[in-house]
Amino acid sequence: MVTKIIVADSAGFCFGVDRAVKLCYEALEQYDSVATLGPIIHNQDVVNDLMRKGARIVNRIDELHPNECVIIRSHGVSAKVYGELDDTGNPYVDATCPFVAKIHRIVEKHTETGDFVLIAGDKNHPEVEAIVGHCKENCFVFESAEALDNFFQENFWNSYKKLAIVAQTTYNILVWEKCLGILSKDNPNIMVYDTICHATQVRQSDADKLSRKSDLMIVVGGRHSSNTVKLYHVCKQNCRSYHIENSDELYALDLGNAEKIGITAGASTPAHIIKEVQQTMTEIMENNNLEEDINFEEALDQSFKKIHTGERVKGIICSLNNNEVIVDVGTKHTGYVPLSELTDDPTKTPADIVSVGDELDLIVTKINDQEGIVTLSKQKVDEIKGFEEIMKAYEAHTILEGTVAAVVKGGVIIHYTGVQVFIPASQSGLPKGAEMDSLVKEKKRFVILEVNEHRRRAVGSIRAVVKVEKDAAKQAFWETAEVGKVYKGEVKSLTSYGAFVDLGGIDGMVHISELSWNRIKNPSEVVNVGDYIEVYIKDLDRENNRIFLGYKKPEDNPWVKFQENYKVDDVVPATVVSITPFGAFAQVTDGVDGLIHISQLADRRVENVKDVVSVGDTVNVRIIGIDIPKKRISLSIRAVEESRYSKKENEE
Repeated sequence: MVTKIIVADSAGFCFGVDRAVKLCYEALEQYDSVATLGPIIHNQDVVNDLMRKGARIVNRIDELHPNECVIIRSHGVSAKVYGELDDTGNPYVDATCPFVAKIHRIVEKHTETGDFVLIAGDKNHPEVEAIVGHCKENCFVFESAEALDNFFQENFWNSYKKLAIVAQTTYNILVWEKCLGILSKDNPNIMVYDTICHATQVRQSDADKLSRKSDLMIVVGGRHSSNTVKLYHVCKQNCRSYHIENSDELYALDLGNAEKIGITAGASTPAHIIKEVQQTMTEIMENNNLEEDINFEEALDQSFKKIHTGERVKGIICSLNNNEVIVDVGTKHTGYVPLSELTDDPTKTPADIVSVGDELDLIVTKINDQEGIVTLSKQKVDEIKGFEEIMKAYEAHTILEGTVAAVVKGGVIIHYTGVQVFIPASQSGLPKGAEMDSLVKEKKRFVILEVNEHRRRAVGSIRAVVKVEKDAAKQAFWETAEVGKVYKGEVKSLTSYGAFVDLGGIDGMVHISELSWNRIKNPSEVVNVGDYIEVYIKDLDRENNRIFLGYKKPEDNPWVKFQENYKVDDVVPATVVSITPFGAFAQVTDGVDGLIHISQLADRRVENVKDVVSVGDTVNVRIIGIDIPKKRISLSIRAVEESRYSKKENEE
């Protein structure tokens, strides 16, 4: 039988523990006397080595020697202990893990404002004891989902403004997920902080996955190490597991017929102990034709590898919130991608762009080794890729499309795949003096006019695209244009003599006389700028690129309707619309006027038209003449009166 040993992707010292141990060794070189406030970590081998080098362990501040330097371990201490240290005057090195210190700040903020704090963790663990020491007593520690559920059965906490929930950095993530399921999802007075250390989450997640496909798990770490114990509990749910402190304990284990053996280690386990376990396991399994799935030393060294500003790395998304994305970059650092470095779209949140488990190409922008944090940017990677596209588009004269992001001095900025493209006002496509703000958030097509490879900046033009598209539209129009062809276009502008209509990249004009069959004084009486109207080509001047359009419909011609409904000798009512020295014009029907000559106004001689009729008068007239081709109608009031007199005489 060939036995495989599979090593967990993450194992060994976390950032906080590594930092605390290094600070302790450094203090031993700087001070004559050094003490740690409790064991520096829950690993006896490391503690023994420090003691050999001169460090001693104290449990209370009053046990310190005068001027003795005390190391505050990564678990942190209560606010009261800080006060006692200040009173003694002893120098001290604060090795509290930055992630633990963050929890202290959270609970202090909430207790100061009168909120109640819930703490998920082991109440006897020094980290939890320290957190409680920053809560001013209005807090409750729970270790399980059942304990949390029982807490909510009590109503005493309702007297507090809000409820804040934090977790010990090494809390079991599986139990934490159960706890979150108990909480009300829509209660604004319950504030949940996910304070489980990222390294802990990754280590537990890796251990869970590895133990599910293993026959046996070896968990290496101190007996009193909280995170190691939790790793052991995670693993034993899935397969047979052993918790050991060092390689010597391997010989007493019953390895049985395990075909797949997994190895993981707690955050307080030094690299050399893990290597010793691996080497000893190799010796034990040599007779079983040991076949390693992964080179353990390479995997371990990988976790300690350096990272540099400007370096391009790959990151796996572990979690995200509304402001940032947390990623694993394969080192001891916790990686953060701020929203501003994820996207340039202010309307989007991280969840709109990425998901947990996604792999991203990133660039390192800032490293904080003191806190184990590295800040990364996806935007800068996108900018590099985007600029490559910009260069190709510049060389090939390709038309691109992007959203106008902002107005700047002299023009606007378009963001294209992470690259800022400057569009000068003269190239915006807007008239001179127009407000650039009208372009913001609009998608625009543009071409690249010039590039600056060193600064990764480019200058573009919207206007050039507009011109190219207009020229193409004009050419397409003239290829198919013919008199009578109908178009739907947008009214772009009005003048006193007509309306200009955009037919799709080329304008045509509707003369005022073609807008209505009725007499109008201004085109605005019929159409407005922005209206979409149906027009037809009346005439084309190809030499001068001029297009004459018609808008009024032939079927609406009032002369056609007049001809269908009226004839000579008909007596009809008419409204006087204008007066001239030689007669009066009267409207017979909409769009059709006839002339009542001065000689036809009365059965007597008329010197002045105004003596007989006025504008607005309605009079009965006889149609005495119709000339449709010349659009002339002759009317007579006199003929109506004479007819009436003749009829009266006949009756007498």
